[in-house]
Amino acid sequence: MYTSFRLSHPLKSNYLVSQFRCCPVTRSARPRHPVRQYSVTQEQATPLRRSYLYVPASSDRMLQKSLVTGSDVIIYDLEDSVAPSEGDKDDARERLIEFLTARLLYESKTAEGSDELLHPSRIAVRINSIHTPFFERDIVSILTIPSVRTLVLPKVHSVEDLETVTDAMEAFGRAKGTINLVASIESAFALHNVGAIAAWRSVYGPEKGGELRALLFAAEDFCADTSIIRTPTRQELLYPRSKIAVTAKAFGLEAIDMVCVNYNDLEYLRNECADGRRLGFSGKQAIHPSQVGTIQSTFVPNEQEILRAAKIVHKMAQAHADQKGAIGLDLGDKKGSKEMIDAPMLKQAEKTIQIAQATGLPIPTLS
Repeated sequence: MYTSFRLSHPLKSNYLVSQFRCCPVTRSARPRHPVRQYSVTQEQATPLRRSYLYVPASSDRMLQKSLVTGSDVIIYDLEDSVAPSEGDKDDARERLIEFLTARLLYESKTAEGSDELLHPSRIAVRINSIHTPFFERDIVSILTIPSVRTLVLPKVHSVEDLETVTDAMEAFGRAKGTINLVASIESAFALHNVGAIAAWRSVYGPEKGGELRALLFAAEDFCADTSIIRTPTRQELLYPRSKIAVTAKAFGLEAIDMVCVNYNDLEYLRNECADGRRLGFSGKQAIHPSQVGTIQSTFVPNEQEILRAAKIVHKMAQAHADQKGAIGLDLGDKKGSKEMIDAPMLKQAEKTIQIAQATGLPIPTLS
């Protein structure tokens, strides 16, 4: 029997895929020309998360400055950017709670749409790891803030670490609303276990125990753990970056690339962003507001990529109407060179169009 079903995808695209069940069928029972159909619409576009800006919770000045940043996600940090003493950790936690609670009250009193910079979808908090005495206090306190929907979990080395987090969330978490979790891969052991980490699901379900949404690569911690020596070429990090990005995609997670510590050199940052995008990362961490614009402009398709994608979608639609599964696309090199385009390349083109739509970039109309 010939059936159709829809597959979900992180970018919300719907692919109508044909499949034959494993049962005897007659030749006449099969459709003559099964067609794999694709559609790209503006309604399918979802907000992108390209830039993840760290903001130290210990600084009132930086907390206030975060209100005017254009970063897709703001990570309010209770971990590495806060001094390690108990007093400093407690002060930073209380400062962040007061700041986010005050902003929540302000938002409730203002007109709808007047200030979307602190929309819950853009707020994340990096708590201290489960291996510290501050973890439980962080969980208990931060989960009382309704606007916090994402927790960045540092030093996730194994599934057991995630189980510790989800147990705490079930015990101390709020009654309603899913908390998104981002697992930070920071060690050789974590990279060894990254497949199991990516496959993890809370035994309490997403609403009580959280839902893993992304893998994040903490390069400096990883190098400290593995004795890898950093170089400007980044060649020494090709393997861990590739493994994290591919594993994230295998389990439908976002992949967040490493921090560029040289925040004054925006050209180097742009090169590193382009490198990460080629490897399959969906976004990148930032440690300074000046990095945000470069990250956001690099983790999107350029004009040439969008035009090529639009041509592929347009010409493949014509090919499917003519009951053809592949076409030759002119490379435009004035030599008559062509490349073969079929279903996998159509999928790539549709993803390009979807990202462009989500960013508000113009899509050329072809006839």
